[in-house]
Amino acid sequence: MTDPLFLPVKIGNLEIKNRIYLPAMHLNMAKDFVPLDRMVDFYARRAAGGAGLINVGYATINRYAGNTMCIGAHDDAFIPGLSRLAAAIKENGSKASIQLNHSGRYNHSFFLGGEQPVAPSPIASRLTREVPRELAVDEVEQTIADFAAAALRAKKAGFDVVDVLSATGYIISQFLSPITNTRKDKYGGSFENRMRFGLDVARAIRAAVGPDFPLTFRINGNEFMEGGLGRRELSRYAAELAKNSVDAICVNVGWHEARVPQIVTGVPRGVFRYLSRAVKEAVNIPVIASHRINDPVIAREMLSDGMCDMVAIGRGLIADPDFPLKAKEGREEQIIHCVACAQGCFDNLFKLKAVECLCNPEAGYEKERCLSKAASPKKVLVAGGGAAGLVAATTAARRGHKVVLCEKSSKLGGQLHLAGAPPGREEFSVLGDDLARQAIAAGVQIFLNTGVDNAILEREKPDAVIAATGALPASPPIPGVESANVVQAWDVLAGKVFTGKTVVVIGGGAVGFETALLLAEKGTLSGDDLKFLLVNKAEDINDLYELAIKGTKKVTLVEMTNSVGTDFGKTTRWTMLQDAQRAGITMLTQAKAVAIKPNGLTLETPDGTKEISADTIVLAAGSIPYNPIAGLCQKKGIPCQTVGDAGKIGRAFDAIHQGFEAGRAV
Repeated sequence: MTDPLFLPVKIGNLEIKNRIYLPAMHLNMAKDFVPLDRMVDFYARRAAGGAGLINVGYATINRYAGNTMCIGAHDDAFIPGLSRLAAAIKENGSKASIQLNHSGRYNHSFFLGGEQPVAPSPIASRLTREVPRELAVDEVEQTIADFAAAALRAKKAGFDVVDVLSATGYIISQFLSPITNTRKDKYGGSFENRMRFGLDVARAIRAAVGPDFPLTFRINGNEFMEGGLGRRELSRYAAELAKNSVDAICVNVGWHEARVPQIVTGVPRGVFRYLSRAVKEAVNIPVIASHRINDPVIAREMLSDGMCDMVAIGRGLIADPDFPLKAKEGREEQIIHCVACAQGCFDNLFKLKAVECLCNPEAGYEKERCLSKAASPKKVLVAGGGAAGLVAATTAARRGHKVVLCEKSSKLGGQLHLAGAPPGREEFSVLGDDLARQAIAAGVQIFLNTGVDNAILEREKPDAVIAATGALPASPPIPGVESANVVQAWDVLAGKVFTGKTVVVIGGGAVGFETALLLAEKGTLSGDDLKFLLVNKAEDINDLYELAIKGTKKVTLVEMTNSVGTDFGKTTRWTMLQDAQRAGITMLTQAKAVAIKPNGLTLETPDGTKEISADTIVLAAGSIPYNPIAGLCQKKGIPCQTVGDAGKIGRAFDAIHQGFEAGRAV
């Protein structure tokens, strides 16, 4: 049977070799609107990995449209840089598309030399808090002309497709939505009038680039904004675009301001496919589905079930640029799946940094971190099979070294499996399994239930050692900490212990927060439970909602500082806080546990001493490095590198990148 992922598809007259589409993602890899070598290398690598169509962007259409770290398409001076980017994609086997955009009220005066951003109406966004200047009608018409001029430049530069961002809360969304458009002229008021700007942009581009040049639009399937547009109105907009010479539509999800999570790990794979289905039922042109599609299985299902004609895989191709080739060649078990942590991609944008990836240390460093074969292969022993150890072992093996990995437990993946235990965090466990399979595929010899000691060093006689032995949970010096009602968060996450009905978690960092969420989930309806009861109308829908979010345990999270979850990335933290509030977790900040008792604990707070009753106390007070290997190697004169928590407590991002660099350095 033919794999639906690898059937060709046409956008207009352009044939694309497969159904895998890399959507535009802001990378912060341009300077003064010109793509840096880093960006060219990034996209060339994804093209070499087999994606059918690669969309770069976004690209600015005038000086109000973005900032200097965007790709520039608003002046002929930028055509050489655009040409270089398009050529790199096409020379490596993919078709090249460019996304045009204007951020409207999402721009910031900081990027405009102090000038106000512009928008359909003077309504501030929650992102910038700045009130934009309302565009006059002649300025609106000039902006439409600017879109058309930028599209023509893209065509001249050699791109195969022009894409327009008409979603996510940017300027076309702002004209379309009643939330942000209060105009009284022909571009405001009725839905027909509010559609006018986007449709005029489509018509103007078509006139500029000619009848046969492929034009696509990325629209929202649902704005997920209170008072905003839903899938019915937006499907109608899609139908109007199709009537106005648009050749394909990519269905996006939500605005940047929306309070529905869109890209984080708690979002189920492919959950928004119902939105692309709604658009597909309204148009007769190809429809591209997007958001949280990170595995060939879900992609194939969506295609074969008629939910879409192509699948947009963005961060999945950051995590593994060879995703298409591996799927085509029957090597799917070797795919590194995006965990949707957003730590290196979206969170970096808030820091004005270039995109990186927790899962893929080479992302954004395609030339600098390109692996070469070692001049003189060595025998390398890696102690520890967690994230850092697995990546170090795989990297060293890829360079041609003979690598042995010893893991003292019975399973590879280490703390990634703890991180994957809470509800909605399962992708981290998937990553643990992915990294293990990578090591096996690279030829690493693996010994489980084997700690590294003198005997192992004598047996293996390594030329070099990488210590990746991880950490141990810390036990704070609180009176009563050894009591029977006290357990470690790691043991809760690993399912090794049971907890009572009333639980207090000490420590509001990532581990404590995730443990609290895991406990608060106990007794709630699962997704399958909920669907069964819903479709059979067994309970009132409001009761089902309560049963889905309210568990059987009363959970309190205690943190010494003035905030919780601060070690989560910005993209993830708000969703975790939202989940905790919905689950009814009590969060006490500026509270220090000073004594543990058989029936609870004593806290010191700014308001004085406070007693809390609890059946179980869970310790999530951090961890301490565990590294018995470095000393042994020093005595034997064996070169040893230490990576991950064995050296310094950090995030999975740090562990994986350190492991890669250690394997590369041998």
